[in-house]
Amino acid sequence: MTDTTAVTGAEVHPVAALPVVLGALQDPVRLEMVRRLSNAGTAVRCGALYDVINKSTATHHFKILREAGVIERLVIDGQTCQRLRTDALDEALPGLLASVVEAANRAQGDAVADHQPPEGSHHQQHASGRR
Repeated sequence: MTDTTAVTGAEVHPVAALPVVLGALQDPVRLEMVRRLSNAGTAVRCGALYDVINKSTATHHFKILREAGVIERLVIDGQTCQRLRTDALDEALPGLLASVVEAANRAQGDAVADHQPPEGSHHQQHASGRR
């Protein structure tokens, strides 16, 4: 059985005004956190939401997203997790979250594609064992 509780003293902030939410989402690290949360569709433990920053920096980014009303902090089976406030965001700013996440997913796909060797290139042929 999963034990889910809100973090004691963790206030759930109302969704902020559009400029504040956009300000929270404009940072690439925070945008990636939101993209991962949206794609997961559920609460995600904090460490799975970032790669290249340290824990204290991640905590700062989580705070900005929480204060903008974008995420909330939970404890699930003793693990601190973050959850996207999809319903609250959609009610306050209809369509914003879906559009932002779609654009972030597209950008992520483009970034992955940019790192793939061109079809028929020496790197691709070498990787497959053919020359």
